[in-house]
Amino acid sequence: MLCTACPRKCGIDRAKRQGLCGGGMLPRVARAALHFWEEPCISGSRGSGAVFFSGCNLSCVFCQNYLLHDGTLGQAMDAEKLADQFLLLESAGAHNINLVTPTPHTAVLRDALLSAKQRGLSIPIVYNTNAYERADTLASFDGLVDVYLPDLKYVSSVLSKRFSDAEDYFPVARDAILEMYRQVGQLTLNDAGLATRGLLVRHLVLPGCVDDTRRVLDAIADMLPRTTYLSLMRQYAPTPAITEPPLNRKLTDREYDRACTYCCDLGFENVYIQDRDSADLAFTPIFTEQQ
Repeated sequence: MLCTACPRKCGIDRAKRQGLCGGGMLPRVARAALHFWEEPCISGSRGSGAVFFSGCNLSCVFCQNYLLHDGTLGQAMDAEKLADQFLLLESAGAHNINLVTPTPHTAVLRDALLSAKQRGLSIPIVYNTNAYERADTLASFDGLVDVYLPDLKYVSSVLSKRFSDAEDYFPVARDAILEMYRQVGQLTLNDAGLATRGLLVRHLVLPGCVDDTRRVLDAIADMLPRTTYLSLMRQYAPTPAITEPPLNRKLTDREYDRACTYCCDLGFENVYIQDRDSADLAFTPIFTEQQ
């Protein structure tokens, strides 16, 4: 079957070779564990049940999870083994199941979620994505996903081409986020402050790119209510392979302050912000072959 699940529509038969995303017939899980470094409403006190998949349909030169990009790291799992992992994470106390970079593996993930729910999985499902998604593929998750967590990276086609090899990133991501919002609406928190359903839009502020951050915030304001939950991330840190400006340095205080001020000026009411200390590669999870 030729793959057209994501906007790349690479048309590769993944039974014979990897797609452009690095994905094969079965997803590879590089890490499945409690994760404490998401937004407070996702990680809570006991951690998010994060399942990190290998492979990605973007080619971000600054990716902190770059070890996963080629799709080869981790253990291949079919739908039933994935369902087992979800249930194990719930039994370990996870507040939710956090699917990190699920886009290349949507067909198997739908079956895994259905199986896990039939077997008693009761915690929310978080779909943690780069937002470069086909809206019609996302529509097939309606009723299966509780919380969508897209990272809206760019409006500029110049930046999205330069940094992620996806010139069409913004119009595709805009349509995807609108589909996410159609499915789950505004973010809802329970009495413990944990996300139970809804949309939380992330944006990673990049050094030298605050003007585009302002355009991203404008776009969100045009698409969604000012009560939409946002996460304005300061956590960018250059990986060892990044040597060219502007991505070869961390964000300055002035750059992040400009982004936060503009966000407030637009009237957004629910915004997570980060401290300077968040920009540290030490927060990148350790990925191994063993689960």
